Amino acid sequence: MLRKLTVIAAAAMTLAAGPALAASHAEEPHDIAYSFEGPFGKFDQAQLQRGYKVYREVCSACHSMKFVSFRNLGDKGGPFYDPKYPNPNDNPVVKALAADIQVPDIDTETGDAITRPATPADRFPHPYPNDYAARAGNGGALPPDLSVIAKGREGGPEYLASYLTGYLAPPKGLTVPAGQYYNAFFPGDLSSGWQTDRAEDKKDPPPHGGFVAMPPQLADDKVSFDDGTKSTAHQQAVDVAAFLMWAAEPKMEQRKETGFAVMIYLVLFAGLLYASYRRVWRNESH
Repeated sequence: MLRKLTVIAAAAMTLAAGPALAASHAEEPHDIAYSFEGPFGKFDQAQLQRGYKVYREVCSACHSMKFVSFRNLGDKGGPFYDPKYPNPNDNPVVKALAADIQVPDIDTETGDAITRPATPADRFPHPYPNDYAARAGNGGALPPDLSVIAKGREGGPEYLASYLTGYLAPPKGLTVPAGQYYNAFFPGDLSSGWQTDRAEDKKDPPPHGGFVAMPPQLADDKVSFDDGTKSTAHQQAVDVAAFLMWAAEPKMEQRKETGFAVMIYLVLFAGLLYASYRRVWRNESH
């Protein structure tokens, strides 16, 4: 009897959750050919530099990257790596980029709160003094930290790039709440704002996508790229998503190189074991 009740309860929960799950679909992210894809892929340094500029000039106004230090920008595989400066703290480009940013500090003589130019050892500053201020400045929504968001979202950088350019005009019949925006690539429940002229029992399913609190951030020529790349909203989204992927896994190139070396070692070791086996047992019948 208990087993039957459990099955019935599970079925009821599944049926109840069905509409909500069906309403949470989003458009599949665009297929973007990134240079770092595949077992031998590497980051495109020029793309990382463009992506950093998009983050600094657009995203950093609301989003923190609390796990990234300025010196990481000069690490091997990073946006501003220079083999002449194996210690990224000595990299003049990194020093200049850090010095342009003011970070909070304490005056050791008076104990007063002050700001000073950042050094390569400093982490990227938080745009708000605390989470309460962040919510107050964004209509109650807390902007997520972007340090590892490329690894924390299904679809990775392709999802991020698609999301940043996924702000579309709401489909007919969809009412967008005040302070929210429709995004076709954001998974969410649109059933509450979805109405059609059809009868309730024949109502069309809500469109793909969801509501987000962040308004569209990118636009053509909003950021100027130093290398002359045409600054379209799509290019900005692709580049900043690549930068966020590097921030989430800055040692990816070293990991791939190590993995390839390990695979070669395992193949050679397997061959050696097989040769030893054949030699040891060559005079034995099997």
